[in-house]
Amino acid sequence: MRRMDERDFQHLVKKDLYQVFLFTSPGTLPFAFARHPWFVVNSKGSVSRWEIFYEASKKGKISWGHLHKNCYEPWQGIEMFFFSDTCLYGSTLRGTLEGGEGSLAHRVADLIESSPEAYPYNYRYSLYPGPNSNTYAQWVLGHFPQSTLRLPWNSFGKRPSTGFSLPSTAKLSDFTMPEHKHPDAHP
Repeated sequence: MRRMDERDFQHLVKKDLYQVFLFTSPGTLPFAFARHPWFVVNSKGSVSRWEIFYEASKKGKISWGHLHKNCYEPWQGIEMFFFSDTCLYGSTLRGTLEGGEGSLAHRVADLIESSPEAYPYNYRYSLYPGPNSNTYAQWVLGHFPQSTLRLPWNSFGKRPSTGFSLPSTAKLSDFTMPEHKHPDAHP
């Protein structure tokens, strides 16, 4: 695990493969003791970043409630202070999956890219006990117990204890979307 910058990240991207990168950074102050995770998906050269934020629908960004796509550059950490996008943490690469068609990396990438429709908590957020950014990351990882990607111990909300249930080995078919309709993604 090491801090990442743009040049380091660009050297990791393989345009002929599927790759899933798991990054973390400290949480926004005063929660810097906790980790905020996100996924970066490389689908044969098409790179996107996926994560949950406390803010639903960040202005000018692609989002489905609290689920955001490409809110920051793939290698950048999140904001140090609430409501400020000017001071950002660095990031730590926690692990990578890669492979060709049908590989574990391809299947994980497909699940992440289907999150707008598949993740059951896009429109619900609670700092503690969740659902939060760690709940989302664990939801993805829980579909693939054979994966080597793991969240760190201080990923609070990855195993929520009250209010809802999210088994670490949950399958996509275990979840259903809420019955009420939500607005389309914000462009």
